[in-house]
Amino acid sequence: MTERTAQNTHVVVIGGGYAGVLAANRLQGATGVAVTLINPRPAFVERIRLHQLAVGNHEATAAYETMLGAGVRLLVDGAEYIDADIRQVQLTSGDVLDYDYLVYAVGSTSGVPASVPGAAEFAYPLSEFEQAQRLRSRLQDVPMSAPVVVVGGGLTGIEAAGELAEAGRNVTLVTDVVGASLGVGGRRSVVKALTKLGVSIIDGPEILVTGVEPDAITLADGNRLPSAATVWTTGFGVPGLAAASGLRTDELGRLLTDETLTSVDDSHIVAAGDAAAPSGIPLRMSCQAAGPMGVQAANTVLARIAGTPAQPLNQAFAGQCVSGGRNAGTVQLCHSDDSPRRVFIGGRTGAYFKEQVCRATITFLAKEGRKPGSYFWFKGGNRERQLAEARRESYVGADARSTNN
Repeated sequence: MTERTAQNTHVVVIGGGYAGVLAANRLQGATGVAVTLINPRPAFVERIRLHQLAVGNHEATAAYETMLGAGVRLLVDGAEYIDADIRQVQLTSGDVLDYDYLVYAVGSTSGVPASVPGAAEFAYPLSEFEQAQRLRSRLQDVPMSAPVVVVGGGLTGIEAAGELAEAGRNVTLVTDVVGASLGVGGRRSVVKALTKLGVSIIDGPEILVTGVEPDAITLADGNRLPSAATVWTTGFGVPGLAAASGLRTDELGRLLTDETLTSVDDSHIVAAGDAAAPSGIPLRMSCQAAGPMGVQAANTVLARIAGTPAQPLNQAFAGQCVSGGRNAGTVQLCHSDDSPRRVFIGGRTGAYFKEQVCRATITFLAKEGRKPGSYFWFKGGNRERQLAEARRESYVGADARSTNN
C-alpha cells in the first residue's frame, strides 16, 4: 500500500501503452509528484508492429527501462477494480495501491463476434501481443502454399494481408471496403500494393462472413473459401475495468469524461487513449490520438494538483499510414478532423515514411521520459464543431423518436 503524504502526490497510471507511457513520463517531471505505472506485461508493446510479429520479422516490443523516465515506478501487475471512494486500485496479485489521482489508459482490445459461428474457436485476432504470438505459432504449422484468409479491410487487415503475402503466403483479403478510412486515391494505392504482392481481394457491400471452420470460412452468399488460418481484424473493444468499477462508460465500455479528459464521476480520475470517451464522442482509436491524449491527461492532473483550470482536449489528425509489406506503403494525408484529403504518398516512398513514423513514435516516447514537456502534437481538430454536430444529431434523433411514439 502506498502511503500518501502532503509532499508527495501519488499518481497511478493504469496501462503502459502509448497514452500511458506519455502520461507517466510527463507527470514524473513535476515536483512533488510520484508516479506508478501499472502494466501486466514487463515490456512495451509496439501495437503498430503486431502484424510484423505475426510473420516473424519484428519482435514488436521495447524495453521499458529505455522509455520510462527515472521518476516512473513500473509495477508489472494487472488492475482488477478501481475503488474511487477510497482512491484505491485492487491488483491482480491481490495487493492494493492507493492513489491521489489516477490516469485510466488501459487501451483497446479485439475479439471475434459471438454472432459468427466458429469465429471464437478458429479465428485469430491481431490487436494484442498475445494474439499476435498465437497467430505466429499457428503459422509455423501452416505450409507456405496453404490458403490464409484475412477478414477485414481496415488498416490492420491491410497490413496483415500485405505482410503475410510478402512472406510468401497465399492470402485472400475479405471485406466490404478496402481502406474505408482512406481517400479514393489512397485506396487505389493500397489495392495496387496488395495486388502486386499477389493478394486476392474479395470485397463489396454484400460481403459478409457467416462462419469460420478450422480449414475454411463461409460467406453470406453460400460460398466457402479454404483457409488454413483465418486472421480476424474487424471490430475493437476495450477492457471492462471502468464498467466493473461502477464508473460510467459509453456502449463500448470507454470511460466517459468531459473535454478535459476527467471522468464524469470523479475529478481524481482522468482518461486517455482508446479507452476514453470525451463527451461521449471518442477520437479514432490510434496511437496518433493516444499519445497527445496521454500528455493532455497528465496536464489535466497537474492542473488539478496546482489548483488551476484544466484545458480542454485539443488534438488534430494529420494522416494515416498503412504498410503493404516492407517495400510499399500508403500515407493518406488528412484534414484536422481526420477526414481524408485528396493527397497521398504511395509505393516505396510511402513505406519509408511509415517506417519513420513507427521509429519516431518510440523515440518521442523515450524523449519525454528524459525531458518532460518535450512532446508536441498537431492541434486544432475542430472539436467544438464535432460536439455541436453530435448535439444536433442527438436532438434530431430524440425529436424523431418523440414523433414516432
